[in-house]
Amino acid sequence: MPAQTVVNPVEFLRHKRDGREHTPGELKAFIDAFVKGEVADYQASAWLMAAFLNGLSDTETLALTQAMLHSGSVLTLPSVKRARVDKHSTGGVGDKISLCLAPLVAACGVAVPMISGRALGHTGGTLDKLEAIPGFRVDLDAKRFERIVRDVGTCLIGQTEKLAPADRRLYALRDVTATVECIPLIVASILSKKLAEGIDGLVLDVKCGGGAFMKDSKSARALAQALVTVGKGAGKRVTALITDMSAPIGRSIGNALETREAIEILRNGGPADTRALTLELGAEMLVLGRRCKTRKAAWPLLEAALADGSALTIFRRMVKAQGGDARVVDDPSRLPHSKVQHVVTASKAGYLTAIDAYALGVLAIELGAGRTRADQQIDPAAGFELAVSVGSRVARGAALLTIHAASRELVRSVEKRAHQAFQVGARAPKPRPLVLARMH
Repeated sequence: MPAQTVVNPVEFLRHKRDGREHTPGELKAFIDAFVKGEVADYQASAWLMAAFLNGLSDTETLALTQAMLHSGSVLTLPSVKRARVDKHSTGGVGDKISLCLAPLVAACGVAVPMISGRALGHTGGTLDKLEAIPGFRVDLDAKRFERIVRDVGTCLIGQTEKLAPADRRLYALRDVTATVECIPLIVASILSKKLAEGIDGLVLDVKCGGGAFMKDSKSARALAQALVTVGKGAGKRVTALITDMSAPIGRSIGNALETREAIEILRNGGPADTRALTLELGAEMLVLGRRCKTRKAAWPLLEAALADGSALTIFRRMVKAQGGDARVVDDPSRLPHSKVQHVVTASKAGYLTAIDAYALGVLAIELGAGRTRADQQIDPAAGFELAVSVGSRVARGAALLTIHAASRELVRSVEKRAHQAFQVGARAPKPRPLVLARMH
């Protein structure tokens, strides 16, 4: 057995400060020492800034991912005999896709073990949306997680203390040291958590546009390519889609509202763009899970699972298995309701040329639908319900959106800015494709 590398934190920092490349052994030793408390937070912060400024090679990024992955437990899910494929989104406004996608893919024969996150910043969190369902629990241990994936086909939980603990600590430091927007660090953070789930394949939904963290095509492509390269280097089947986030997905922003929209999709309805993106990602997952040879062959299976109610049945079973009120599935009115609902109308007629997704995401936080600190409580009923989509023709006085809030004071505080998020022009805009690129 080769001797373990011993790290000298100061020399390690100097190494990256001077633009040199770390060996995999050095990175593993540094991460192990950091998790054990032998490397101080200020030293780790200094290294993060050096990595941010000088970058990490693909080899370093893979080694960092592996070190962070093995800083804690790695699930194997031995009792789950089906192929196991997950999906990860880099975050967008109105992105409720995981809620309908996971049970849909499970209904088609591929298991979906999914460890998700909470809202932070202008983007929503899958866990918060699920917890809008009364009683729904996301804090399950590994044994129960595996049992539900085996018996139901899917389970959605939060990151446990034992999974990728290095990522949890490093992310907290990145958040306060202005080192979040670093592609190698983003890649290691995402993949160390996802690879700990015991998956065979991973589909990545990399958002691009004003409502995403990656605002332009160049940065979105760079992130997608890095995720695919490192994921494959770790021995997994990986595909990335770059998808449009210039406007919100679907018609709802906010936890209970988005959960209701996801249920509409599973009932074979819902907004066309939410449905289309769910099917696009689902087709990729069925191909990676080797349930289908091509995306074209996967679409009919997915559409059939929506039409015959089998995807909705899986969702109902998952909700019950995770302690939630399964009656919500057939009666979404049981989801939380806001005390005040206020309609914002168009001040002129024309075509809706743009919706500022980022602005609405930030305003949703002010209503209580999101958080700026991890310890903040959220209002599950708060948010926006859009009445129109980009390209729609609107009449003067027609509804643009409905504000869902806990008080009229909150409505008044966001109403004007919510109206300004909608742009109306004389001509209809050219349609934008939902999927901008695929990377394998």
